[in-house]
Amino acid sequence: MAKRHDWQPDTAAIPTTPGVYRFMDDAGRVLYVGKAKNLRSRLTNYFQKPASLHERTRRMVGLARGVDWTLVPSERQALHLEYLWIKQYQPEFNVRFRDDKSYPYLVVTLEEDIPRVFLARKRGIKGARYFGPFPTAYALRETLSTVLKAFPVRSCSQSTYQRAEQQGRPCLLGDIGKCAAPCVGRVSSAEHKALALSLASFMAGKDGEVTTVLHQSMELAARDLEFERAARLRDRLEAINTILQGNTMVLSEDIDVDIFGLASDSLVAAAHLFRVRGGRIRSAKGFIVEVPSEEDDEGLSELILRDGFEGEAPARTVIVPTLPANAAAWQEQLGQLRRDTGESGSVKLKKASRGELAILQATVTMNASHTLQGYLSKRTSDPNTRSRALSEIQTTMGLAEAPLRMECFDVSHLGGENQVASMVVFEDGLPRKDYYRRFAIRDARDDTDAIHEVISRRVARMVASDDGSESARGFRYPPGLIVVDGGLPQVNAAKRALTEAGIDIPVCGLAKKLEEVWRPGESYPLIFPRNSEALFLLQRIRDESHRVAISYQRSTRKRSLTSELRDIPGVGEEMAKAILRHFGSVSKVRSASIQAIQEVPKVGPKLAEKIHSFLAPPS
Repeated sequence: MAKRHDWQPDTAAIPTTPGVYRFMDDAGRVLYVGKAKNLRSRLTNYFQKPASLHERTRRMVGLARGVDWTLVPSERQALHLEYLWIKQYQPEFNVRFRDDKSYPYLVVTLEEDIPRVFLARKRGIKGARYFGPFPTAYALRETLSTVLKAFPVRSCSQSTYQRAEQQGRPCLLGDIGKCAAPCVGRVSSAEHKALALSLASFMAGKDGEVTTVLHQSMELAARDLEFERAARLRDRLEAINTILQGNTMVLSEDIDVDIFGLASDSLVAAAHLFRVRGGRIRSAKGFIVEVPSEEDDEGLSELILRDGFEGEAPARTVIVPTLPANAAAWQEQLGQLRRDTGESGSVKLKKASRGELAILQATVTMNASHTLQGYLSKRTSDPNTRSRALSEIQTTMGLAEAPLRMECFDVSHLGGENQVASMVVFEDGLPRKDYYRRFAIRDARDDTDAIHEVISRRVARMVASDDGSESARGFRYPPGLIVVDGGLPQVNAAKRALTEAGIDIPVCGLAKKLEEVWRPGESYPLIFPRNSEALFLLQRIRDESHRVAISYQRSTRKRSLTSELRDIPGVGEEMAKAILRHFGSVSKVRSASIQAIQEVPKVGPKLAEKIHSFLAPPS
């Protein structure tokens, strides 16, 4: 789809996952908040021809000057975040949630003598607690069904309750354990009200307190040999865990915390921040940080703490992926920032390893990964940026012209076995996947021999490609630069192969970790600036070649392992796969006893003995 606005994001950059999006005007004011099960599908609808849009939508898009989005694991969680942000920002073009009638709520009537829980679309019942909203009535009924397993509060109407009370017989929900049946005196009104209060506390986010009490009660019942009661409490705990797994966007009401997620590349890192106040996500933002050379996880945490707050007061608790080495100094610095912005109290740095904060941090990290991929995609797709990168490579390496076509080679193996290599092609700074090639290495002692072999085969195909056959397609064009994944030994091996073929093509190698660029016969590498577009492009092509080589090596390894097993009489394709799944490798099968081999499904004594004797090492 052609862009209709200069601020419109590329369609490919919009994720296809659930999330919440915001349209902003030129002053950064939020015009509209929406949710989507598929963000790409939903957002592209706003960029159709203006005549096809509803008048209100057309006016909103006309005023907008930007759009951003936040990813969440599910559509339900997107609804929660949408609801919260509409209430927070009061966007001009939002109609939903202004009267709170669009979506259903879970209601608990705590002021009644015998409280009940039910579904409602309108608010206003005196003394009742409302929880939600939920995306659909079906989703709410599904949640309510699970809730009643954990908290068997009555959900029947007043007439149904009175009829059961008169007859002395509970309804079906009482019989199946989804109601404590106060109507027939199975629990007292006080006990039932305590259940309703526990349900309300749980739905308000105080799940830790509820689960602790239930767990203690279960252990006490087990010690008192009340096993049936212990089993019921266990089932309630399992039901609670089911609810929690689908509701990670709603935290305890007293939680104020800033949560960072991080996704890193060797040259850049992307961070994302959720600011949680009162148990609700009040804001979210992503940003990019440049990664200095040899930066570890602790150093990256320092970078995101340095750039994450922009003069805003941090929460008293800050969650980071990895605690920095000088955590105490950072706590003092962030505490000073709180005081400078008019807030009181100290700041505690923590790492979330479990619980609701760890679950939410996984969502933050998902957003960081998307931010990183979007940044990398945008950087590589800009033609001016690619042109600067190619020009910089030409100047720094002293090439006669910019390398409009670059080929990169990488070798992959496992313990010296199943050696393979990849060739990837970039033209004008973009990958040409139709020209990618994969090589099975025939006879190489090490990586340098393998690089020599694959370069020799490539240039031989270049010379022989004049026949114009389809198989030679992609080999007929000489590259302006050959890149190998490795240091000086690999570069020299590639140059030797070119010299033997009588072909003069510039060669360089990009060594991992330090990201040094090596040239044949040179004692010292070229050092590109860490933030240079040239190094970024060389890194992209090196990483792509590595990815293709690894993928090919894994596929060949699987084939070679199963083929060795298929050589055994009586072992077919499916049986070979089953044996590998059971043991993990042929070497483990080789060292296994006949009895151990028989543990594989459908392997009897005779076949197990045959497999054992076939693979047994010679005596």
